Amino acid sequence: MNPTKYLCHRIPERSFFIKGHQFPVCARCTGFYTGLAVYLIVNFFYRHPYDFRMLLISMILMIPVAVDGLTQYFGPRESTNNLRFATGFVGGVGLIIFFKIIIGWILNVL
Repeated sequence: MNPTKYLCHRIPERSFFIKGHQFPVCARCTGFYTGLAVYLIVNFFYRHPYDFRMLLISMILMIPVAVDGLTQYFGPRESTNNLRFATGFVGGVGLIIFFKIIIGWILNVL
């Protein structure tokens, strides 16, 4: 049983390959995970307030991945792996900021 099947569809046409070996996740998920990791590393050195303005920015950063995914899913166009990675990266940054804000607010209430 492959546990990565629950994290990503792993469709070969939508995945990156290195020397004939498929990445464990698709191009969009690779972008998401890379964006999450890069943001956490950068945020370790350069902190900023997690306020309502950052919440709005995080939501704006998630719009490109939603547009790319939905327009591809409903068929008006076919996305490329590079575009999937780029929108996933930006969406990953937005997602981690969103989670940090929401979790911080929840912990402040408790």
